[in-house]
Amino acid sequence: MWQALSVESWKARGRTDLGKVFPAVSDIIEQVRREGDRAVLELTARFDKVALKDLRVSSEEVHEAYSAVDPELLEALRFAKGRIEAYHLRQRPEQVTLFKEEGSVLGWKYSPLASVGIYIPGGRASYPSTALMCAVPAKVAGVRSIIACTPPPVHPLTLVALDMAGVGNIFKCGGAQAIAAMGLGTATVPKVQKVVGPGNVYVTAAKVLLRQEVEMDFPAGPSELAVLADGSADPQNVAADILAQAEHGPDSACVLVTCDPILAETVGKTIEAMAEGSERVDHIRSSLRNSGYILVRSLQEGVEVCNQLAPEHLSVQVRDPLSLLPCIESAGAIFLGHDSPVACGDYTTGTDHVLPTAGNASVHSGLDVLHFMKRSSVQMLDRETLKRLAPATMRLAEAEGLRAHASSVRVRL
Repeated sequence: MWQALSVESWKARGRTDLGKVFPAVSDIIEQVRREGDRAVLELTARFDKVALKDLRVSSEEVHEAYSAVDPELLEALRFAKGRIEAYHLRQRPEQVTLFKEEGSVLGWKYSPLASVGIYIPGGRASYPSTALMCAVPAKVAGVRSIIACTPPPVHPLTLVALDMAGVGNIFKCGGAQAIAAMGLGTATVPKVQKVVGPGNVYVTAAKVLLRQEVEMDFPAGPSELAVLADGSADPQNVAADILAQAEHGPDSACVLVTCDPILAETVGKTIEAMAEGSERVDHIRSSLRNSGYILVRSLQEGVEVCNQLAPEHLSVQVRDPLSLLPCIESAGAIFLGHDSPVACGDYTTGTDHVLPTAGNASVHSGLDVLHFMKRSSVQMLDRETLKRLAPATMRLAEAEGLRAHASSVRVRL
């Protein structure tokens, strides 16, 4: 099960899985486009085996959820929310930035999106942490309307987390049909400007196919982990991080990149031993079929390999991790050192765990406040500056055959 991998086999895995489901997901999207709520209810009954009369979560259901959650768990959610909020508040830009330059005022202005839909996975586990990771930065950005979709039956913890984060409209639907409902709009589920949140390969495919009609964050799922390690790494720590990622689901994938063949062998044996005691051993074993190790000649080559992989999570378990940080260019989230488990980033460091997968970290950043904002440039010229800019402006406009552009300047002089 613990196998040698290549960069290309890792990257091909994501492309192949997505391509296989495009036809089915396209059919789901078209059904929701035609039939709206009726399609979402029918697809929910078919895929989630839950017959619903109404997609909307009622205020009574939210109230009951608080009673069903242990007080210590409520406190843990509040603790995580506080850290996530504090981290993202540091990312929020000044609303307006202006500077003077020789008679002109230039700058930029940030404005929040008006509406956002967030997707919270369900099914195999509850993900209240993802509710916080999606909703809190949207609130920090100033988004006025935030809705959420999550598969039924909705776990009380997820409802509580969404309520804590200020999400007022929650809908009981999941999968590609939920992405289509938020992206296209139905009688019950309002159309939004942007959809964010992780999901399985069907959710990711829906986000790709709907990009022409609604803004999406990035492909986020299935989960991935790359561990860059040298001989100083504890095999048990590496194995534990890999198993933690593998338990997300059977389509998760993990890779150890190391210049130490003994470590690679030991980690494989340790994973086998530790997996036996897991409650989710079937999911883990399926995930480990996508996982393995890549041997490199040096840590520098290992960094280059990791940049090619562009993993969702990158754990750097080496003697001097900070020395490698400047060379790491493509990773959704970076965890430095032996005492920085990815699990803490999933819940309580405050950083966001909604991250690009399948190599998309090479061009996308993880979810943050700026994903929920847009930027406009600002310019105001005085008369003298207009006179100074006019000759070059008119010459360039006329060279492009846009004489009305030139005239719009000339009439002001």
